[in-house]
Amino acid sequence: MPSLLTLFEKVINWVLGLMLVFLLLGIIIGISHLFLSLGYLVTRGHITSQYLELVSHVLTLFVLVELSRSLVHYFTVHRLRMTYIVDAALVFVLRDVMIALFEKTLPTSSIYALSVLIFVLGALRIASVLVFQREKQGTSRASG
Repeated sequence: MPSLLTLFEKVINWVLGLMLVFLLLGIIIGISHLFLSLGYLVTRGHITSQYLELVSHVLTLFVLVELSRSLVHYFTVHRLRMTYIVDAALVFVLRDVMIALFEKTLPTSSIYALSVLIFVLGALRIASVLVFQREKQGTSRASG
């Protein structure tokens, strides 16, 4: 049985490491694409027509950074922290809301629904931080 658990941990580490490599490649490609888009804006001068795409790329990079932070934390602690995952979800939802509001394509009912989702994700993040702090205090008392 212990060899099966060891094999499982090795496979999980390998898969998550591969995911991290792909996320890092995506971030590198995204940053280079962002700089190329910025160069295009400077040379062409069509900043208003390309502004939405530029903002979308920047916010997508934030999502990738949050996901990669979650994976890096897993490799150091061998545990996923809820705050990193909720941060990525919040950034993703806020990205979509900002783009839709900028394009003026978001109906009022969707604004209400997404506002509730953002509120719930924010509450979940606060709760996960509080739980993490309590766990951290509990382990420091046990070792001290």
